[in-house]
Amino acid sequence: MDPITIVAILAALALGALSIYLATRGRGRSAADTGEIVGRLAQMAESQAATQAQLSERLQAQERSVTKAVEERLTEFSKRLGDRLKESSTQSQTTLTDLRERLAVIDKAQKNITELSAQVVGLQDILANKQARGAFGEIQLRDIVESILPPSAYRFQVTLGNGKRVDCLLDLPNPPGPIAIDSKFPLESYQALREAREEPAIAAARRALSADVRKHVRDIAEKYIVPGETAESALMFLPSEAVYAELHASFREVIEESYRARVWIVSPTTLMATLNTMRAILKDVRMREQAGLIQNEVHTMLKDVARLDDRVGKLQSHFSQANEDLRQIRISTEKVTKRGDKIAQVELGEQEEPEEPEELETAPESEATAPQLKVISDD
Repeated sequence: MDPITIVAILAALALGALSIYLATRGRGRSAADTGEIVGRLAQMAESQAATQAQLSERLQAQERSVTKAVEERLTEFSKRLGDRLKESSTQSQTTLTDLRERLAVIDKAQKNITELSAQVVGLQDILANKQARGAFGEIQLRDIVESILPPSAYRFQVTLGNGKRVDCLLDLPNPPGPIAIDSKFPLESYQALREAREEPAIAAARRALSADVRKHVRDIAEKYIVPGETAESALMFLPSEAVYAELHASFREVIEESYRARVWIVSPTTLMATLNTMRAILKDVRMREQAGLIQNEVHTMLKDVARLDDRVGKLQSHFSQANEDLRQIRISTEKVTKRGDKIAQVELGEQEEPEEPEELETAPESEATAPQLKVISDD
């Protein structure tokens, strides 16, 4: 209910109650007193009406100000709420974009992992088959050898004099001579050792791996070390660094037995270092083979230098003789020039006395010409 209406009702109730009270108590009073009371009540009613009007105006003004403030607060709140929603929408969009990109990266990584898993499975299948494992070792051996040594320093699948075919033969000069490399390796016993969990299974796998490696070392020594044809040692290539590390870490006696059999066990890393050393040896041998030819060429070059020095000396003597001839020519030229000047002076002397021709035959003039004629005769 409106506050103004409530105030009006209260005022009416108050006037009614006062009228009843006065009526009950004013029965014995005079009419003048009653009129005075009615006038006061009228004044009170007018005053109450004015107060009610002022209160109504104040309430309306306050209501308008409250409504305006509420509207402004609602507008501001709506604006803030809109900005927050817009900012949240932008952040959500950015987050979703980043999430999509990361999901795309994760999908790509998942595909790569799947492909890698397939490749690992394929590699396991290759290594499980002895023939495929041998081919895998041969391919890795071929790649390493071809990347380091020149083509003239190696051959693949060479049949030796005893009828055995070796995977690779390094053609090195004596000593040490050709060195054979075998690329097959025992993998089953190593896998059994890696998969064993109980102590008896581990011990059995260690014995099996040791026996397999020893047998392989003996086979290489018997097949690929041929006296008079190959070097006194051979190489057993292990394409797996893990097998190589396991042998050196846990099977020292097997490594020592391979040393005694002159079969050197190498991994891809150690084989590369060995081949680099062999390449340096081959280069040194070729330099020594070419040393005689180089000395002959140097001796011939020294002869050519001596011959060139003789020819330069002769040319220098020719230049000296030419300088002397030029000096003599300069001397003769100076003499001819001087005598020409003397002749010119004589001609000038004859032209200075053209008016006395009869005196040309006089003794002094004949005496003057005599030295000039003598000069000419000296020429």
